[in-house]
Amino acid sequence: MRWIAVLLVLLAATAHAAPPEPTKIVANGVELHYISAGTGEPLILLHGGQGDYRSWEPQIAELSRFYRVISYSRRYNFPNQNPQTATGFSVNTEAADLAALIKALKLKRVNLVGTSMGAATALTMAVEYPKLVRSLVLAEPPLLAWARHFPEGPALYDDFMKRIQEPAREAFAAGNDEAAMRFFVDGFAKPGRFDGLPAEVRAGIMQNAGFFRMMSRSNNPYPEFDRRALWSLRMPVLVITGEKTIQIHRRIDEELTKAIPRARSATIPNAGHGSPRENPNAFTEVVKNFLETSGK
Repeated sequence: MRWIAVLLVLLAATAHAAPPEPTKIVANGVELHYISAGTGEPLILLHGGQGDYRSWEPQIAELSRFYRVISYSRRYNFPNQNPQTATGFSVNTEAADLAALIKALKLKRVNLVGTSMGAATALTMAVEYPKLVRSLVLAEPPLLAWARHFPEGPALYDDFMKRIQEPAREAFAAGNDEAAMRFFVDGFAKPGRFDGLPAEVRAGIMQNAGFFRMMSRSNNPYPEFDRRALWSLRMPVLVITGEKTIQIHRRIDEELTKAIPRARSATIPNAGHGSPRENPNAFTEVVKNFLETSGK
């Protein structure tokens, strides 16, 4: 049974194959790296601030069975080498990059799945270019300035800025990137989270410190979001919240679901702000079910 032995060798090689090397493309004047898997309707995955194109491995494995899945690194995330010189960097910049990427890849209407700043990028682009978007999955987009309009929002916003954003900005300015990232990671989870992570995970986070550095230098890191613009959205939208997330993100998600006409909501158990990586199986299943039923 020589053919059986050959098949076993091939299966073993596949099981231990290295992840695919990303492709570099220039869009909106910057380099963006991406990987693509599967065929069918395009589905673009947008990572959060601490991640990059590699962050979606569990989701790609499942969703690429049904869609052409594209995972890309946003402009200041690994392994992109874009000059870190802008002062007006914000989610609006990232949304323009995404629209340019869609056009460069000659895609038509796309499904967007984003977490954290990736979700804010997807939402912003959907408002600016609604004809490019078939559906939206938004896992805790940090619409922090918008939160100031909730009754308890100003206190939540001030707490975030004083406890996370401002100390991180000072640490970046002092050249202490690790301390800056500790403020962000612990602030989104709990004290000691950063130092308790495995060394390889911390190394991956530090590879993406450039995004947070640019946010700390921005003169408008969290721009206002027009509620009327959200009401104009007509595509199906799923808003995902981690069961254990911090209060400001929970409240933003609640208001966001109310503000978008066709929005549904879902909670990922045993997960905080980073639900795609903290409970990947539950997150993927929720997304898959939404995509299967969003056209109905």
